[in-house]
Amino acid sequence: MTLQFFFSAVVGIYFFSLLYSQRSSQNAVTGESKKELEKLNALEKIKLAEPLSEKTRPKNLSEIVGQEEAVKALIAALCGPNPQHVLIYGPPGVGKTAAARLILERAKHTACSPFLPSAKFIETDATTLQFDERSIADPLIGSVHDPIYQGSGAYGNAGVPQPKPGAVSNAHGGVLFIDEIGELHPIQLNRLLKVLEDRRVKFESAYYASGDKNIPLHIHKIFRDGMPADFRLVGATTRNPEEIPPALRSRCVEIYFNALDKNSVEKIAENAAKNAGVSLEDGVCELISQFADNGRDAVSIIQTSISAAATEGRKNVTVKDTEWVLQVGKYQPKVIAKCASEPKVGVVNGLSVANLSTGYFMKIEASAKKSANGGSVSVSGIIESEQLEMRGRRLIKKSTAKESVENAVTVLKNVFGINTADFDIHINFPGGIPVDGPSAGIALVCAVYSAVKNIKMPSDIALTGEVSILGSVYAVGGVASKIEAAQNANIKRVIIPRDNYRRTFEDLPIEIICADNIKDVIKICFNTAENEGVYVPGEKLMIASASEVNSGK
Repeated sequence: MTLQFFFSAVVGIYFFSLLYSQRSSQNAVTGESKKELEKLNALEKIKLAEPLSEKTRPKNLSEIVGQEEAVKALIAALCGPNPQHVLIYGPPGVGKTAAARLILERAKHTACSPFLPSAKFIETDATTLQFDERSIADPLIGSVHDPIYQGSGAYGNAGVPQPKPGAVSNAHGGVLFIDEIGELHPIQLNRLLKVLEDRRVKFESAYYASGDKNIPLHIHKIFRDGMPADFRLVGATTRNPEEIPPALRSRCVEIYFNALDKNSVEKIAENAAKNAGVSLEDGVCELISQFADNGRDAVSIIQTSISAAATEGRKNVTVKDTEWVLQVGKYQPKVIAKCASEPKVGVVNGLSVANLSTGYFMKIEASAKKSANGGSVSVSGIIESEQLEMRGRRLIKKSTAKESVENAVTVLKNVFGINTADFDIHINFPGGIPVDGPSAGIALVCAVYSAVKNIKMPSDIALTGEVSILGSVYAVGGVASKIEAAQNANIKRVIIPRDNYRRTFEDLPIEIICADNIKDVIKICFNTAENEGVYVPGEKLMIASASEVNSGK
């Protein structure tokens, strides 16, 4: 009995000390938790002023500036009875994310839309979607926490594998917005494409057994049927379309957001000042539009200008305040090309496009001098090759501008009978911009024709179109963006290939002239009827304005 009493006392003391230790530990944790909670509550009370960028974020679609056509296309893609996956191309800071978020809200209130009022907008960034190739963690697709891994929780202690949903499952029934989708790892992209096809996520685990009754029913269902992931993908990217995998592009509607023009930047700056409750001196918004490339830049310049004025106790921003901000911020002015006021010999207005969405106005210059040594053709001002980073690969893209020049010289010989061997011809692309593609063909022909004939080229005409060596004018890409660039450069008339004509051009405040062959182009530009086959009496001249094409003339 003494021995039993001794052992009972030892066991009792042990369990009593263990209980006391647990209570002491619990009291310590509770006390520490209270201190941390007090710290968190104190931190919650500290709030800085709301950033101006938050105040100026669009609250409705009408506040998205400069993207009317793109917003209209997004509405068509997402607000109908059968919403589609979307890829949005465009430079940063032009409203891609805001537009996608607001259009989902609009779709929720559209009668024919399948989006419910509870539909979520899940936003993520491809550059931060890091994943483990062993499938331990994948924030995009989801993963399984097996019992052997840290963080498996109570299920892990019970030997049960636990599926963890990713962004695709969290977006079920709504929209998954992936910014910079072109940066996705190839493995993640392939998994995402599989989810888009199946509209659910399948999970696997070596620790799962379908006959294990200890595994909860909902986990059995997930492993058997998969996790629902029926959403609409909206991917945004600043990359070129050719850098996005074709497998992804083929599943999506592609929509292009343009770079903001001068008027759009001015409007954003004006709205930012209005939301901040300050007044602007005349000329501030116009000054900002000369330096800001996008809406974020405009808001940043306004905010810093407001702060500079506030330090002097003022609530009005002057041009001097903004000039100081631009100076200390080392902002560089944007080069905005405009058409010349007077026609010149050998100077032609060309049009180009980048990323199929941003049009550019550019000058093409040509000179021609009589030669006694068989003539020559030289080209300057072009960037002959560019190095591109495409999904981990470095590609060298070579310009085809020189080939277009050779075509133009051949056209002058074949169609107009001009012996270029009698001239030293020099063609220059001012500005040193990358020039690629054959779309400068008709502009090059006109530039050399003007130089050789010593005829002035009208300064209010811009041209785009490929020319064959026999003189036919073929369709080119990005015509709508090129026309927009021509409008911004104060061009009055644009010559385009007839195959590029669209009825929507009829409503533009600029004259669109269609041409089928280079003879038409020369006739329009120089109003000449020389004997080089430019115009034959009785021959139907295939030239028409937008209104004439629309009316069937």
